[in-house]
Parts: sequence; C-alpha cells; structure tokens
Amino acid sequence: MYFDPAAYLRVDAPHAMDTTASGASFATSTGDILEVSCYGPGVFRLRLGPNTRPDYGLIQGRAQACAVAKGEHGGWTFAAGDATLEVTGTPLRFRLLHKGVPVMGSITDEHFRGWTRLPAFGRLRQGGQWTAAFALTSGEAVYGLGEKFGPLNKRGHLIHSQVVDALGVNTGLAYKNVPFAWSPGTGKGAWGVFVNTPGMVSHGVGHPDWSHRSYAMMVDDEAIDLFVFAADVPAQILDRYTRLTGRAPPVPTWGLGLWVSRAYYKTPDEALAVAAKLRERKIPCDVLTLDGRAAWKVETRFNFKWDPDRFPDPKAALAAIKAHHLRICVWEYPYVSVHDPLFQELASRRYLLTTADGDPYIFGWDVTPATSPFGDMLTPLPESGILDFTHPAANAWWRDAHETLFADGVDVIKSDFGEQVPDDAVAFNGDRGARLHNVYPLLYNRCVFEATAKFQRKEDAPPMVWGRAGWTGSQRYPVQWGGDPQSDWEGLAASIRGGLSWGMSGVPYHSSDIGGFYGSEPPSAELFLRWLQVSVFSSHIRVHGIGEREPWAFGSEAEAIARKWLAFRYRLIPYLQTVIAQAGETGLPVMRAMALAFPGNALVRDYETQFMCGDALLVAPIVAAGNEVEIALPPGAWYDLNSRQRIPGQRVLRYKA
Repeated sequence: MYFDPAAYLRVDAPHAMDTTASGASFATSTGDILEVSCYGPGVFRLRLGPNTRPDYGLIQGRAQACAVAKGEHGGWTFAAGDATLEVTGTPLRFRLLHKGVPVMGSITDEHFRGWTRLPAFGRLRQGGQWTAAFALTSGEAVYGLGEKFGPLNKRGHLIHSQVVDALGVNTGLAYKNVPFAWSPGTGKGAWGVFVNTPGMVSHGVGHPDWSHRSYAMMVDDEAIDLFVFAADVPAQILDRYTRLTGRAPPVPTWGLGLWVSRAYYKTPDEALAVAAKLRERKIPCDVLTLDGRAAWKVETRFNFKWDPDRFPDPKAALAAIKAHHLRICVWEYPYVSVHDPLFQELASRRYLLTTADGDPYIFGWDVTPATSPFGDMLTPLPESGILDFTHPAANAWWRDAHETLFADGVDVIKSDFGEQVPDDAVAFNGDRGARLHNVYPLLYNRCVFEATAKFQRKEDAPPMVWGRAGWTGSQRYPVQWGGDPQSDWEGLAASIRGGLSWGMSGVPYHSSDIGGFYGSEPPSAELFLRWLQVSVFSSHIRVHGIGEREPWAFGSEAEAIARKWLAFRYRLIPYLQTVIAQAGETGLPVMRAMALAFPGNALVRDYETQFMCGDALLVAPIVAAGNEVEIALPPGAWYDLNSRQRIPGQRVLRYKA
C-alpha cells in the first residue's frame, strides 16, 4: 500500500477560537475546526474535521474539566490527572506527557529540508481521508487493533482495521477489528491511541515502506477523531479505554460450561442422540448448538421459521434435548433470502439496505469455483437482502421476531456473519455501506443481545450472544468467538493469538472452535486435546467444526483425557467468575498476553502463545506435535499444577506435558 505524502494538505492550527472548562477549539489552515478536550485522567481527544455523518454511539464517556493554559511560545497545554497534552499549531503537532515525562508525540522522522517525512496531521486533497503520524522509539512495541491472528506485537506491520469474513485465521484479515492500539512504552509510561470512526483505518505501525520509526495511519472518514491515553502501565490504558467505550457486562454462569456443536446435526434425532450420549458418557456440558443448516432451510433463511420437514414440532424437539439438562443455542444471520416471502415484506417496509435507486440491495455470495468457500457439505447460500439496523423500526422488528424462537425453547443465539455490507449500499440513516460496513456487526449483535434480554427466561439472565464479527464497543454485547480456524497446529496457534489480541483491544471474552473448523483431514486426537486444554483457560469453551467434534469421536483414551480436563474446567468456574467480575471493573481480559500482564519484562513478553488466565494461572500451551513446550516464567515463585512442585521464576525452561 503506497503512501503519498504530497496527496495531503498538512494542517496548521495557529489560532485559538474558544476555550471551555474541558478544552479548546482552534481554526486551521484547511478550514476545519480542531477541538481538543479532556475525557478524564490521562485521556485527551483531538478532533479535526466536519461533523455531518451519523454517530453510532461508539463513545460512552463524556468530556470532563481539565486545566487549560496557553504556553509562552504560542502552544497550549491540557492537564488531566498525571498527564499533560501539549499542542502546537504551526505545523499542528502534539506531545503527550505522563508525570512530566514524554511518552508519545507527533512524528519526528524528517525530510532533508526539515519537513516531517509524513504529515503529522493531514487531509487528503481529493476525497474524505485523513492521516496522522506519531513517533516510535527503537524497540517500542505496539499491541491491540482487534482480533488479529498474526504477531501480537504489530510493530513493523501494515494493519487494516476493516471487518471482513476472514475465511480462517491464516492472514491479516479479521472478523473483529478495533482501531485502538497501545504500547507499554520504554519504561517511562504506557500510551494508547484510539480512532473514533466506523470507517476503515490503515495503520503503518513502524511499517518500513512508510517509516520504520513512526506509526502513521490513514482514516477513511470526513473527520479524524483521535483519543490518546497516558498511564503507568497498559492495564490502566485498557481501563481508560473501556471507560470511554463501555465496559463488558457480566455473562451467565451456565455459559461458562462446555458448548457442544457441529456443522452440522442433520436431524433433531441426531442432536438428541448427542445430548443423550453426553450424559451417558458423563461429559459435562451446558449448551448444545443447532448450527446454520441444522434448523433452517438454506434456500429460504433467515426467516425465523424452522425447517418444517425436520422440525414439524420445534417445541417438542427442543424439549426432548433440554430434558438432558442442556440449553439450546440456534444460529442466525442478518440476511433474508430473496426466495422467501419475508424478503418482499421487509423490502416493502424499507427495512432492508437499498441501492442508490432505492431498490432493495441484493447481496450475492461468492460462488466462483476457484474462490468460493462453498462445497458439498456447506452448500451455496441464496442471494439475500440485508437487514437495515439503522432503521429504528427495522431494528425493533428484527429484535421482536426472536420472541417465537425463545418461546419454542431457544436459550441463546449464535449471531453469525455480519461482515457482508457492500460499499455502495444505502442505509436508512443516510450512510453508505462503506461507512456502515465496520459498525454493522455492532448494531446487529446489539439487536440480538437486546432480543435475548427481552425474551429469555429469567433464570437464564444475564443475556449473551455467540457472535463472530465485531468493532469498537463489541465488548458491550458479549460473547465473540474466533471464526473458522483451520484444523491444524498453526490454526491452534493463530486462534490463541487472535484471542489474546482481542483481549488486548479491550474485549475480555473469547472462544475458539476446539479442534478447528475445517481441514483436508479431521483433527487428530492429539490436536483436539491440546486445543481443548488451551480452551479450558479461555472465558468460554466450545467444540465445533465440520464433522464430529464430540470427545468420543477421537477414541476412548482421548475421551477419558477430555473428561478429566472438562472436570477441571468446571472446578475452575468460581475462579473464572472472579476474573470476569474483575473484567467488568477494569477492562482486563480473562486471557492476558504476557506483554499485558508483565509489560516491563523483556524475558516473557515475546512468548506470544503463552498467557495468564486472570491474575493467578500461567498457561503455556503446546502448539506443535509432541509433548514439550518452552516456558518463560515471570519473576516470583510458581507452583506447577501437574507435578505439585515449586519452581523459581525469571527463567526459561523446557517442559514436558
């Protein structure tokens, strides 16, 4: 991706227009207004550009009073708590200080003639795009930016914050993106930066083609709206970020147990047989999922109607499964087949996204033989309309349509997909698909979450969903799982990194498909068990994939080992409840990467598949065939749950398990 600095107007902001208790505004050389404001201790906002497009409620916090002062040399200072933001106008630049020490600031990479190589702040001469660039010091690591499956440290990478159906965990594409990043700094304090936008953001985080000593970003929106954070440690950055964008609510205790799923149970009798077998074989389990093709006709979904051929009496079918003391999860997506009468009904009400001409937008799935994900098992999906959640009446209709499902015995919804919003679609609120695209899964999952809260049984509260796609604020509507990993060791390692990266982005809950979702060969018993062992220490735990993923499918020995680890999972639930309560108070995730838990420890922070489960449990997954793993122990004394031995920390060791 090429960055042309000359394509941008560099911004000057030499003249203050107004000051308030929480900030100040400035006139700029581009004719835009720069607004600088404080949002609590260590949190500052710099917003530059017009404000005419819909606001999706990504920001939950409010501006707060701070000390505003004009400096001796024409700059301005804004002080909140232990942090100070210094802003100078010609050219527009900033410096963020924590306890009087600079921790972050505008780009310092200079051209021969004294200009910065990239604009500190710039507006595209033609089109709605902005750029900003910040300085990085040597060795300064950067984390976050959503559920990314590659390296946790994004330094040196070009990262796109753009929601897509990633079709796996093997690329930089991601189902869940958040334009929020942070750094532990270099010993002087931590910093973070968040872009408040539904638009795509491209992050060149020390990207060598742009500037290896700078973090530059391109923001596709009418304005650039930055929040910068300063604190002692990254945990405080997450606390301040989630205060700003919303805390994660608590999740139901039953949701912490095992979820069993498959793509897919072909009949209710097959699902019932699995439910019975779980109890016969004493496999602890709380939820059984009827996936996308298990309950609905593919050619007419999604219409909230059970397949009449397989579910002539859905209440009775679900009651038979629930008699085994299981809850039922059913699948949905926010698309309505053109082959179902509901499509015309919703189109006539203008409840679907439209074309520029006002016709319902018909989305066609990729059925090209060379690239299509569909096949004999997962058959092609029908052309469909896209529910418009920006339309209040459409949102309410979709929410209330869930009532019959919950009345039939459904307990929780798997809110799949949400990534398919074409750029040229038109929404009720006036936005085009290009701007709606990223925030669409947030609106979709909010609707399903609210439906669950409205119609679930009281004993099942609080509500939750099982969602795939996400954006800023997704932590408010838990839970998300990691999409469709490949059934091999690299799929396992990438799923761990994705969950940790999601947690580093302000979202405390995560799960992955134990055993992997797809592959040319079924997962081996060894892979299945290693994946299960890792998932015992995630917030939520589910077996799922194309074909059998129930423990007995991997042989009697594997089943016995799985039963043992699942028993441990259930013993762990009181501890997990404590960790989850902490997440609601602080924004810390259940699974904590070493760079988050021990940010100042150079020995451990680069072990990117090793993590802490809460404050007390260090988890070192085996992510390759065999029985050995290299563990980096942080300082202190550690107690081995397997050998019952005490091991001194601040060392690396080879471990057999």
